Amino acid sequence: MSRVLYGVSGEGSGHSSRALEIGRYLQSQGHEVHVVSYDRGLRNLAPHFTVSEIEGLHICSENNRVRPLKTIWHNLCRSRSAIRKLRALSNLFDSFQPDVVLTDFEPSAAWMARWKGVPLISVDNQHRMRYMKIVSPWRLALSRLITSTVIRFMIPPPDAALATTYFFGPVKNDRTFLFPPILRREVLSRQASLESHHLVYVTNHFDHLLTVLTQFPDQRFIVYGSNRTGQEGNLTFKGFSAEGFLADLESCQSVIGTAGFTLISEAIYLGKPYLSLPMHGQFEQQLNALCLEELGFGVNARQMTPRVLGEFLRKLPVMRERVEDYAAEHRIEDPETANAEICRKLEEQIELLTAPKVSGHKYLRR
Repeated sequence: MSRVLYGVSGEGSGHSSRALEIGRYLQSQGHEVHVVSYDRGLRNLAPHFTVSEIEGLHICSENNRVRPLKTIWHNLCRSRSAIRKLRALSNLFDSFQPDVVLTDFEPSAAWMARWKGVPLISVDNQHRMRYMKIVSPWRLALSRLITSTVIRFMIPPPDAALATTYFFGPVKNDRTFLFPPILRREVLSRQASLESHHLVYVTNHFDHLLTVLTQFPDQRFIVYGSNRTGQEGNLTFKGFSAEGFLADLESCQSVIGTAGFTLISEAIYLGKPYLSLPMHGQFEQQLNALCLEELGFGVNARQMTPRVLGEFLRKLPVMRERVEDYAAEHRIEDPETANAEICRKLEEQIELLTAPKVSGHKYLRR
């Protein structure tokens, strides 16, 4: 069996929820797993694996828009700490001596793997934007170019790219493999129901959305992510609770939130229509929202207005029927067999890349 060092982005919870399922599988197969992460990734994965803290990239946003200068300044202020933790990561490589490195869009471990000559496998949803042949509107051309460039700088070309997606198409090379989203066991075990509320997931600086919601007093909205609690008119604010959030997700009428890959994937699996509010300047979210609308599972709202929300509510029955049909077709009855396809491919790639006949390091450069 292999020693696996797993670099996991701590930005948001999507990366760590995916890594939890992959890491559990690897452990069940006898592999030794050591995770390196930060922030939410560190907190979410520490109860399950041996974990070391690294410095991570933080994206600053305001009013659902990426703030590049603020992001750069915030991360520059942490550079001294980052250098210290990079030295610690190098020492970890020397002591743990990984046979293979996995990365879920975490650059430190990925670049260290290249420097140390260790095989690298990416398991994420970001690499579909680099290695899938995607057709997108011209209005997203600049955002797409920036995103592709960022991915190239963030992660060196991996020996194998296992990309998760809810829309499929041709890929650019023979070392990229596409799979359905990796879902948490806690989601797979849920049974969807239909109560009166809509689930809303927002960031701290998105007050305009809340103002729009109050203009629909006959609708009930449960709001997460605003750092508030209590009742204000038709809005119920709740603090973070993994169990509470899933309970509200499985029973909601619809989901309203940013166009993050993980929440959209979970909503689709549970048959919930989605009003997506993609973050401006983030091509991945814009792509997620675009494909969601093309599939008929939701609405791509470039701006949140009363008219947009009213139209979404009017179309709910049609969208619900479509996404519920998809959910029924892709329902997984046994959570233990979930994610089997991507896990088998991962095991295959680990065996291939760690076999004695493999010498040197062949990076994807196409």
